[in-house]
Amino acid sequence: MRTRIPTMLILCLSFLCWIEPLFAQTSLPKPDHIVIVIEENHSFAQIIDSPAAPYLNALAKKGALLTNSHGVTHPSQPNYIALFAGFIEGVNGNTCPLALTTPNLHSTLAQVGQTFVGYAEDLPAVGATDCVAGAYARKHSPWVNWQSSPINTVPPADNRPFSEFPTDFRTLPTVSMVVPNQQNDLHNGKDPERIELGDQWLRTHLDSYVQWADTHNSLLIVTWDEDNGKSDNHIPTILVGPMVRQGRFGEQVDHYGLLRTIEEMYGAKPVGLSRQASPLTTIWTAPSPTR
Repeated sequence: MRTRIPTMLILCLSFLCWIEPLFAQTSLPKPDHIVIVIEENHSFAQIIDSPAAPYLNALAKKGALLTNSHGVTHPSQPNYIALFAGFIEGVNGNTCPLALTTPNLHSTLAQVGQTFVGYAEDLPAVGATDCVAGAYARKHSPWVNWQSSPINTVPPADNRPFSEFPTDFRTLPTVSMVVPNQQNDLHNGKDPERIELGDQWLRTHLDSYVQWADTHNSLLIVTWDEDNGKSDNHIPTILVGPMVRQGRFGEQVDHYGLLRTIEEMYGAKPVGLSRQASPLTTIWTAPSPTR
């Protein structure tokens, strides 16, 4: 005797099959390496389509340009700390030195067997804690503020001058933050000269990594700490790598969301306000292969 399935049950099952993809979790890629370059104090409109920034605009066309990306506050230092540790509470300015203890990108990656190193141009020596040294400014190197912490420590060996950025990219840590000095990060001088200088610095020092990353499952992220203080903190954010779709994407993101994206890629526990943020989901070409 054949069992008849009620028509209503068939309709319900069909409906569930139809809506299931709408609720499916989007898989994030797992890059072998991520290099994050942080630039200074320019709005989206000042950089994108600017003739003073040909290399940055070439990157934007090669990868994903986020058109709805924002800094979280002013001035500079709290934004760097937001991207590194997901919080700005109590950090209202460019105070130096700071001593911080909260969980951060270094500590949460370490818990899942991944690594982090910060590279700052003109840092006087490995592990240096100077507030200012020539064109180097500690306010732009957030990881240094955890170097003396009894918990969630960033070891001095993971605070390095940019001169130690590897030429053999296979030896890079999982995640690197690269901070040009204040002459090369678009901070000092007048536009368009300082934009041109920073744009050329990026081409000179990172283009070889971009070319290598394209065939080695690796990712470059270029973002800004804040805008020029004259808009709604609307900043450019550019991602380039083989796992990234080409185009302009309106998915909203700030420093907390960018941090959450990186944490999710490696299965790391979200820290600070990144716990409340959503990772980027619309810009990826395909899920990461099973490892």
